Amino acid sequence: MSIEVLIQKYTAHPIPHQVLLSLLKEYKRPNDKIHSLINEEKLISLKKGLYVWNSDSLPENFSIANILYTPSYVSVESALSFYGLIPERVFSVSSMTFKTSKKFSNSLGNFEYIKIPTPYYSFGIKRISIRDGQFSLMATAEKAMMDKVITTAGIIIRSEISAQKFLFENLRMDDEQLKIFNTKEMRTWLEFAPKKESLLNVIKTIENL
Repeated sequence: MSIEVLIQKYTAHPIPHQVLLSLLKEYKRPNDKIHSLINEEKLISLKKGLYVWNSDSLPENFSIANILYTPSYVSVESALSFYGLIPERVFSVSSMTFKTSKKFSNSLGNFEYIKIPTPYYSFGIKRISIRDGQFSLMATAEKAMMDKVITTAGIIIRSEISAQKFLFENLRMDDEQLKIFNTKEMRTWLEFAPKKESLLNVIKTIENL
């Protein structure tokens, strides 16, 4: 049976190297076959030991991001854009992790992982359906906003006026969308978060809209 037929049930998700080896067990040199499939552009290498099958229905980049570097969840501009909270379309995928920060680039895009502390990391994460059979761990809108404040170098928000500038000039967010943010829940995360003063001024600004 051809590799094209054998691999069909794995095409919806990234494929680990060991799975490929098991599918290619009839080959004397399975690693050579893997390299050949990559050269033929039938197989896409995401990083060493992780691949996707090149088809008309590739896994979603947000789903790939979760698996490319674990544990992680999609956040900041990637999540804010997904929710329609910022006008820009985002082409790279930014995620949070509590491990060492990392960056990966492959033919499907750029994937960035930013380290944040625990236990703050674990708050405000949900499983989102991207399309049929494709899911991603992603920050809630509130957590993505807080992550953006925390991880933006040089941003210190010392007043509500500064917070307004950050929200409406830098990020160009809509105040009606911000009004539905669950600021009560955001406040429960403050104890464990970096940049507490900056986050508190953002929360107060949202509450006063």
